[in-house]
Amino acid sequence: MNSELLISFVLATAALAISPGPDNIYVLVQSITNGKSYGIATVGGLITGCIIHTTLLAFGVSVLIKDNETVFYVIKILGALYLLFLAYKVFKSEADLNLESESTSKKNHKQLFIQGFFMNVLNPKVTLFFLAFFPGFLFSETMSTVWQFYILGGIFMLVSFIIFSTIALLAGEIKTYTLSHKNSGLVFKWLQIIVFLGIAIFILL
Repeated sequence: MNSELLISFVLATAALAISPGPDNIYVLVQSITNGKSYGIATVGGLITGCIIHTTLLAFGVSVLIKDNETVFYVIKILGALYLLFLAYKVFKSEADLNLESESTSKKNHKQLFIQGFFMNVLNPKVTLFFLAFFPGFLFSETMSTVWQFYILGGIFMLVSFIIFSTIALLAGEIKTYTLSHKNSGLVFKWLQIIVFLGIAIFILL
């Protein structure tokens, strides 16, 4: 088992969870407008949805790459290219953060959990991202790839839950910081770009 690869996966997951994206921005907005517990309820739904994507990946990709190194390397290369594409998309996007809530009726904790779950499960981009990200961090030549994907999925969910929940708890401070620092949007934009580029290069090399 390659423990260094697992540590790299933890660090990469943490970097992804910290860098602003649609999910953690949504958690931040819910926490600012409704309260911290509502943000954490949203986090619970989003993270639970990852179980579905992990299962699809574990049983789908494992069949493809079983005893076929060529397919495995093709998937890794395509995954790295997709991450480079995401970096390009962020580069072309505006460098501003919208932390204002939409004028919709307030949802309770259960409704936000369910909404977060379906936001994640029904988003095909999440499946594509998992496909791009996970295969580059398979850490054992002897363990079943199904189990490896589930372990990586569990680590991804745990790390993301901790960081997303921290974002929910610190929502007020984060909003104050972003409003008082005009260049924060630009900093967060380049943070995303660096994270995507870094992971893509790591997978390729």
